[in-house]
Amino acid sequence: MHVAFTLNGAAVEVEAPEDSGMGMTLLQTLRGPLGLSGPRFGCGQEACGSCMVTLDGEARPSCAMPVEAAAGRAVGTVEGLGTPEAPHPLQAAFLAEQAGQCGWCLSGILVSAAALLRRNPDPDEAAVRAALEPHLCRCGAQNRIIRAVLRAARLGSGAEVAA
Repeated sequence: MHVAFTLNGAAVEVEAPEDSGMGMTLLQTLRGPLGLSGPRFGCGQEACGSCMVTLDGEARPSCAMPVEAAAGRAVGTVEGLGTPEAPHPLQAAFLAEQAGQCGWCLSGILVSAAALLRRNPDPDEAAVRAALEPHLCRCGAQNRIIRAVLRAARLGSGAEVAA
């Protein structure tokens, strides 16, 4: 079966095996045939946030989502936020605040933060904490992560956040 969707602003089409009860997940498709490395496998149970993507602008875990659920929709990953030459304000703020340590969870956190800033360009600390609550970070960088998201909001990134 062919599944077509928009990925980081570009139209893509992938071949997905016919669902026999255990079809391909969106995460497997992103990391496999589409060759992205940003969304990561963490728990496989939608409980850690490492696999977070946006689906039509809303942050959603992709590890258990069938790829067919993305058909005709807009999917966004951390790869769609910025480039090394022109980082997204969230990426710049995370670097400035030294908000990453091991980095395993950061792509999912950045995607969720981008979705937050898209719908609320000026969140308070409680809103940031609520938006990032589904994410597990075992490195102890949570306070720096919160500061980085608030810094990005001050930089005005809400209007520039990609789906």
